[in-house]
Amino acid sequence: MVSLNHYFIKGFIIKVARSLRKNQTPQETLLWRFLRDRQVAGFKFLRQHPIEFGNNEYKPEFFVADFYCAEKRLVVEIDGKIHEFQKAYDKNRDEILNELGLRVLRIKNEELEEIDKVLAKILSELTHFRVPL
Repeated sequence: MVSLNHYFIKGFIIKVARSLRKNQTPQETLLWRFLRDRQVAGFKFLRQHPIEFGNNEYKPEFFVADFYCAEKRLVVEIDGKIHEFQKAYDKNRDEILNELGLRVLRIKNEELEEIDKVLAKILSELTHFRVPL
């Protein structure tokens, strides 16, 4: 039986993800223009997608991936200046995501100035990696 608290937590997580979608950074908006509607080799991406981890009934344990391709279990993160000051947090987050069987591709804001190179990097990750069974 699922508790009411479970539904509250799910609702909270969805609210957070929706808020982030409405308030994307300019860099996220730019990349989303190229990832949406299966424009990259037919792969579907979701933006600001919540990924739950752990099993805590009273405190939501989740990350919101900037972009996520479920078919290839690939998380694409856009790193702005703040990430220069939270390297330990990002490393821990990446380790947790890896433990869930997800790969993380980090792209710095500055890299988006050459969008073609970024898209090639994403495509390479999508096509040269086999998802474990």
